[in-house]
Amino acid sequence: MTKIKLSQKLRYRFDNTMSRGPGALMLWLAILTMVMIIIATAIVLIFSILPETEEGASMGVGETLWQTLMRAMDAGTVAGDAGWGFRILMFVVTLGGIFILSTLIGILSSGIDEKLQELRKGRSFVVEKDHQLILGWNSKVFTIINELATANSNQKRPRIVVMAQEDKTMMEDEIREKCLNLGHTKVICRSGDPNDTHDLSIVNLNETKSIVVLSSETAPDADAQMIKILLAIVNHPDRKKDPFHIVAEIREQKNILLGQIVAKDEVELLLTDDLVSRIMVQTCRQSGLSIVYTEITGFDGDEIYIIEEPKLVGERFGDILFKYNDSTILGLQLHGGKIQLNPPMDFVLEKGLKLVALTEDDDTLIINAPSATIYEDAITFVEEDKPVIEKTLILSWNRKGPSIVREMSAYVPAGSELLIVSSHDTVEADYKRMTISDNLTVKVMQADPSDRKVLEQLVVSDYTQIIVLSNTAKLELQEADSQTLITLLHLRDLLNQNDQNVRIVSEIMDMRNRELASVTKADDFVVSDKLIAQMVSQVSETKELVQVFDDMFDADGSEIYLKPMSNYIKPGSEIDFFTVVESAKRQNQIAIGYRVMANQYDKETSYGIVLNPLKSKKVSFAPEDKIIVLAAD
Repeated sequence: MTKIKLSQKLRYRFDNTMSRGPGALMLWLAILTMVMIIIATAIVLIFSILPETEEGASMGVGETLWQTLMRAMDAGTVAGDAGWGFRILMFVVTLGGIFILSTLIGILSSGIDEKLQELRKGRSFVVEKDHQLILGWNSKVFTIINELATANSNQKRPRIVVMAQEDKTMMEDEIREKCLNLGHTKVICRSGDPNDTHDLSIVNLNETKSIVVLSSETAPDADAQMIKILLAIVNHPDRKKDPFHIVAEIREQKNILLGQIVAKDEVELLLTDDLVSRIMVQTCRQSGLSIVYTEITGFDGDEIYIIEEPKLVGERFGDILFKYNDSTILGLQLHGGKIQLNPPMDFVLEKGLKLVALTEDDDTLIINAPSATIYEDAITFVEEDKPVIEKTLILSWNRKGPSIVREMSAYVPAGSELLIVSSHDTVEADYKRMTISDNLTVKVMQADPSDRKVLEQLVVSDYTQIIVLSNTAKLELQEADSQTLITLLHLRDLLNQNDQNVRIVSEIMDMRNRELASVTKADDFVVSDKLIAQMVSQVSETKELVQVFDDMFDADGSEIYLKPMSNYIKPGSEIDFFTVVESAKRQNQIAIGYRVMANQYDKETSYGIVLNPLKSKKVSFAPEDKIIVLAAD
């Protein structure tokens, strides 16, 4: 056995001490300073080395220690010394002091820098209550923060906490740059892994008002990561007994059940790709619908609220529509929490059932309608034409494509056709994984959809509607939007040459690029991230809204349609909106607004969309205007 030397033991202990950080270094410097002062003091006293001005005088131990300490700390003190013996000794002490002091300054500077770096990492505990927590980082985070800030405008000291595996400073800079209307809402960022229970402890989970979990946009196993985060939240060792309010994104239908098994009633899962697919299919068949959805799902303007109104128990649903002047009743929340939009007009409201309404705020949902005057002479009923065969063109392809094909087959009449043009070689295999109705015949053409020659060959004017998808499978977000804009410009130019008006719906990923897309005068634009982010924000405030959105975008229930005003009101009639509501009611529909087609390209007027109008206000429609209704078909 090798014998350990004393020097090795001492060095080992010295190394362990030094590894403890700046505090240990400062301790060693203090010890070195004291040793140097004691040695110098001993030399002065033993050899009677005194300043010449004090020849024959004596200095006590205390005074000598003090004089030596002053020379170690202040290099200027030695300049006033007299006597070469004393000067030389104090000069040596001063040099030692300079060395020790400079080392101390370096250690302090390094320690402060380390502390600042630690603070930059955002690892300190969040001392907040009733804060809204966002876990993860993707392009939706900015819209969600803006929406939550708008919702918090009437709250005291609102706080939003964001934790992701990103640099804290980077997150703060991007939020500062892209979230310009935060009001008095404060955003706090922390760096950490949402999968790690230790990191989750930093954000004070137990005091959160709601938790939003964002899905990774690039990870192929995004759903698996989401399940791990849900596990980390609900199984946190220090979690509270009360249930959490969690809203999470999920990509694939098959993972919905797994998420519900993990978090049970504590989580509301939004199947984001599926929702966007439904919205795009509905929008491509009705120009202006995406604006309606954007207005309904956002906090800026009218929002959806769910309330119980005991005063209306025993009333028929059709009569309840006329009880509110500045709110629009959309449906009911039945026993057990199920949502039914546009129920039968003769449905009698029972005790315990709640109303689903569109209104400006929760305090504006009050019974305040004056006695409605119905202008019978203005009401008309036009039998709608039978659905015509539709030809749809999809340009480009991404992971939403298969769902879009499936949803489209559920809407279009028999004999309809779909052509998919994409440079991807997996298109046919992708959509065949879905169950597709026999109403739709699908063909695939492998080509570059942004190539002018390809578009000319397709004769785009022959199609009923065109969907331009974002090529996010192969390109970065901004590059994909650039390709979409190029395709839109070519499409509009080709259609203008033939004087044709074909409905065009495009998927613009970055909201800022919507302004650029407006020059193409395309009939509609779907900004996927904005719509989904708005829905996530709404559900984080009111968890029951997830069922409202599911029903609203489901092909089996009642949906939103923009129908010709002549289906309800005779052209040229000046009437109030109560009359429109009555005309729609007689067709088992709910009128929720209208669109002025003269303003369809005007952003300042929300592209002509007016939702939840004051029902007592007189309005006159042009023949081409639309009435926005909730209807079964």
